[in-house]
Amino acid sequence: MAFTGNFMCTSFKVGLLKGDHDFTNGTGHTFNIALYDNNASFTAATTDYTATNEVGDSGSYSAGGGTLTNVTPTSSSTTAFADFADITFTSATITARGALIYNTTTGGGSSTTDSVAVLDFGADKTSTAGDFQIVFPTADASNAIIRIA
Repeated sequence: MAFTGNFMCTSFKVGLLKGDHDFTNGTGHTFNIALYDNNASFTAATTDYTATNEVGDSGSYSAGGGTLTNVTPTSSSTTAFADFADITFTSATITARGALIYNTTTGGGSSTTDSVAVLDFGADKTSTAGDFQIVFPTADASNAIIRIA
């Protein structure tokens, strides 16, 4: 099993301190999500998007994944958080074990595909000529996909 849980990539954390990632909805950077099979290998040291073991093109899914809609960062108590709107790939036949969120805009890291977070779906998720949807957790201090406490 190649996926080992959900985590933010170390290069993303460093990039935040350098000001390389702007999550402001409508005026910030562009973030994508790419889907991968269980042969993909990601660690906290992952720095960039890769096509290796990415699921094949199908329906509205194509190499590089889909563009995410940012939810403008906010805070609650002492936790800051950012999130994304749910995304659906239509008419797709896909089996994916996890995903990589990456910034296509920065260029501040090692390239213009700087990794942000790895998502482990916990098991293969499949769609057959239908919708493959990624539902992000509630955008709050306890659940948002990106939280800094």
